[in-house]
Order: sequence, then structure tokens, then C-alpha cells
Amino acid sequence: MVHLVTAKSSGEEIELIRKSIRTLCGKFPEDYWKKLDEKNEYPEEFIKALTEEGWLSVLIPEEYGGAGLGIAEASVILEEINRSGGNGAAGHAQMYTMGALLNHGSEEQKQRYLPKIATGELRLQAFGVTEPTAGSDTTNIITTAVRQGDKYIVNGQKIWISRTKYSDLMLLLARTTPKEQVAKKTDGLSLFILDMNDQKDNITIRPIETMVNHATTEVFFENVEIPVENLIGEEGKGFRYVLSGMNAERILVASESIGDGYYFVDKAVQYANERVVFSRPIGQNQGIQFPISKAYMNIEAAKLMRDKAAALFDANEKGGAEANMSKYLASEAAWEAANAAMDTYGGYGFAAEYHIERKFREARLFKIAPISNNLVVSFVGQHVLGLPRSF
Repeated sequence: MVHLVTAKSSGEEIELIRKSIRTLCGKFPEDYWKKLDEKNEYPEEFIKALTEEGWLSVLIPEEYGGAGLGIAEASVILEEINRSGGNGAAGHAQMYTMGALLNHGSEEQKQRYLPKIATGELRLQAFGVTEPTAGSDTTNIITTAVRQGDKYIVNGQKIWISRTKYSDLMLLLARTTPKEQVAKKTDGLSLFILDMNDQKDNITIRPIETMVNHATTEVFFENVEIPVENLIGEEGKGFRYVLSGMNAERILVASESIGDGYYFVDKAVQYANERVVFSRPIGQNQGIQFPISKAYMNIEAAKLMRDKAAALFDANEKGGAEANMSKYLASEAAWEAANAAMDTYGGYGFAAEYHIERKFREARLFKIAPISNNLVVSFVGQHVLGLPRSF
């Protein structure tokens, strides 16, 4: 990986990152991802290559073995992966889970974990928050962590936890104080670093079959032991620590959607220029050309909001609204582009060999994950526009 030392990269450095990622992704063509999708397998070789070149550790400070760059640079990495026809979601969690550890972890925790995460010796890809009975209402989680001497005993269940089988560590949110005993519903939740290898006999991981190859699982904890020194920050304040990483997650997911959007436009334009029907390229028809053009404009607009959100995040300024809006706009634009590409390809769009149908399925996910777009709309209505809470 090219070593960039500036805290804020210049336009030339950003373009260098783009070029480097494109070169790497060129070694993993669309057929690579197609075969993985067919077998529902994890892209081990791709993640290994990303790790070895240092791309998954860009947010880790230099003193811990990372590049010490920002969300803006991380966004470009994921955008280019998805634009190449790949799927950055296989490794993106390591980027946004860094926030809680970097901002709220102890120096001892950082020294113990970050260098090994940077080199790939340890993977932090699992983020244990969502539960079957809580869904998007995180304050209602019921997985408990009860302190007993120098350790916490965890019991409960998580669902929709991706990459659990391919991670050594999990960032785990659990209840340390019963809900009826807290003054505020956001209190009483604590955040931990769970060593899943150490506790594998007390953890049950069950894969969930889904429409996309996302390594999604449900996880059961039975008397799982976590040392007290693995508590991040203060007990009972885990909810706010998780929130600090969610803006990063929104921005990075937006970047993947932007990459998807560009992928669909690139593929649609190429096919529309090459495909000849009735003695003319189909791209000459407004019914084909206009939807692609509209999708492209919306992707460009979403990218501007993503860039704004990333700039605010990297400047440590308030940008929750921008992060959420970038995720909404990007996922909607990507889905519009996906449909435009599918219409352009017609029946061939449904054929796996053209790769559109795989990316079509993948693009749909981000309209509901990691947060439903309806909740983003509600957030904007209430917290940006000052309208009454809708639920």
C-alpha cells in the first residue's frame, strides 16, 4: 500500500487510492465473486489481500500500525471495491467498529488489539448489537452481562450478525443494568470486546440463509466469560459508544451504495452502446438512455452528500443528519441504477453470467440495512425539521 502521511488527503492522494484499489480489484474479477455467490462462501483471498496491503487498517492510527487516515479515504476504498463488481461489505465492519475502540477504549486495549488487527493477526469483523425482540430499538435488548468478580457472564442471543464465523473478536453490546432500574432508557448498556476464540465452547453460531452472500448469522451466548479489562469505557454507557460508530457505518455503507450505483451505470452504458436491436444501439432509445442518465445524476448527488458527511466526521464536527442522509440517498440511487441496468439488459439481466442479478440483489440490502430508510426519513423529520416524533 502507498503510505500516505497526511491527516487529510489531497485530491491527488485520493485518486492514488482509487487507482490502487482498482488495480487490486482487477485481480478479483466478477467471476471470482460469482463463484463465491454460487457457493455462499466468504472472500478469504480478497480480504487477505486487502489486509496485506493495509486497506482495512486505514482508520487505525500510525502508532498502532495503521495508516492514520480518515473516513473520506475509507469511503473511497469501499466505493471502488463495489464499483469493480465486488462486495466491500465482507470487510467493512473492521473500519466502523474502530470508532468505539479508538474513541472510548483504554490505552491498554488499543495496544493489545489494534496492532494485531492492523496486521490481520486478529479480525474484528463482528458487531453484536441487534436482537430478535428489539430490532432497530436497541434500548430494548435483553442479552445480559452480569459482573462476577473480575469477569462478566454473558447470556442471550443476537441476530443478523454478519461475518461472525470469520472474525476473532466481536464488539458486543449487552445489558449490565435491568431496564426497569435505569433513569434513561439509553443507560444500562455496556460495550465489550469479546474474544470469540477463547469462548468458542460457550458460543453457538447458526448461519441464516439470505438472498445475498453476506455471511449472516444468529449467535447464542451461554455463560460466556468476558474479563473486566475488556469493558470499553464505563459500564452502562455502551449505547452512546455504539452511536459514535454508527455515523461512520452510515457513511461507509453509503460509499458502497455509490460504488454499486456507478457499477450499474457503467455496465448499462457499455451494454446499451453494444447491443443492437432494430439496426440501432438500444442506448439511442430514450426509454433506455433516460433512466440511466437520471440514475447517474442521483448517484452524483448522493456522492456529494457522502463527501460532506465524511468531511464533517473527519473534522470531528456534528454530522449525524448528513451521515444518515448520505446512506438514504446513496442506497436509493443505487437501487434506481440497479433497476435501470436490469431494464437495459432485459432478459439477459437475469442471467448469472452477466453479473447484474447478483449485484441487483446486493444493492437492495442497503435500503433496509444497517438501518431502514424509513427510520432515516423519520430521523430527518424529527431531528432536522422539528416535526413531532412519528412513532
